[in-house]
Amino acid sequence: MSMEANATFLNRLEERLSDKLTVANMADVSSAISDILYDFTLTINPKDRPDGPDDLMDAYLSALKVQGRSPKTIERYRYVIGRLMKSVNVSTRQVTVYHLRKYLSEEKENGMQDSTLEGLRQVFSAYFNWLQRENLISQNPTANLGAIKCQKKLKKTYSQADIEKLKEMCNNVRDKAIVCFLLNTGCRINEVVQLDRDAVDIQNMECEVLGKGDKWRTVYFDDVTAMFLRQYFESRNDDNPALFVSRKTKKRIAAGGIRNMLKKIGDLAEVEKVHPHKFRRTLATDLSAHGMPIQEVANILGHEKIDTTMKYVVLNKNAVKTSYNKYR
Repeated sequence: MSMEANATFLNRLEERLSDKLTVANMADVSSAISDILYDFTLTINPKDRPDGPDDLMDAYLSALKVQGRSPKTIERYRYVIGRLMKSVNVSTRQVTVYHLRKYLSEEKENGMQDSTLEGLRQVFSAYFNWLQRENLISQNPTANLGAIKCQKKLKKTYSQADIEKLKEMCNNVRDKAIVCFLLNTGCRINEVVQLDRDAVDIQNMECEVLGKGDKWRTVYFDDVTAMFLRQYFESRNDDNPALFVSRKTKKRIAAGGIRNMLKKIGDLAEVEKVHPHKFRRTLATDLSAHGMPIQEVANILGHEKIDTTMKYVVLNKNAVKTSYNKYR
């Protein structure tokens, strides 16, 4: 046991001093300390062992549950952190910035995109920041782990012509209602499939939605969407409380069912990359272009942070040019 402890001690020493000493000096320091340790018996604190379940990760995931984070988010954090810990093969308390940089470097060499690497870094940062705030670790290995620069891609929105094409390719009133509802409300796909009919107030053209973090918000729609919803409700002969149901089984429609439907009409309409999230981006961009304050746009989309909403807004180059010529 003492040999294992001595080796662990020397490894930690090298990690701490590797950026401060030359290779030759490091070898001399390690050799000297190794000679001194020969006369001592060290043991490893059980909490620092890499084997067995990682109680710190479990504690963090439990905290996320208490905070109301979605099951999908928690499962993603479990996967990302678990994969890291399996790779570095040390306990959470032993992880250093060098472990993280090595791990991210290897993932990059394996072909992982910078944007994905940045997503991993953000998960690591959230995890170790929480551990430090809770006084579960003495040093935060992500403190000096800078953000990974990513090439920003210009994300597109649906044009008015695209919307009209999609509507034309819908061969039933349910699909038209779904397209218009997504466009008007900016709801997430999982929010839509969980909605019940009684949550929709057609007369006042609004709807109560339960979003991320179990937070309710009100979304709105126009008279065209109200018309399609009314026609859809009148056409149904089932007693399912769901807002939208499968045309064949009459069961609550799944997110995959809506995605498949949108892809199908998108192919028929020859509109590129038709998917639910693009409707949210289109709504955010249109509302912002028409002068709605960004705080109110964030409220419609269910965002806690305005920075998140800004990522959804696609600036119209012509509008920016007009404003530039106006104020220069």
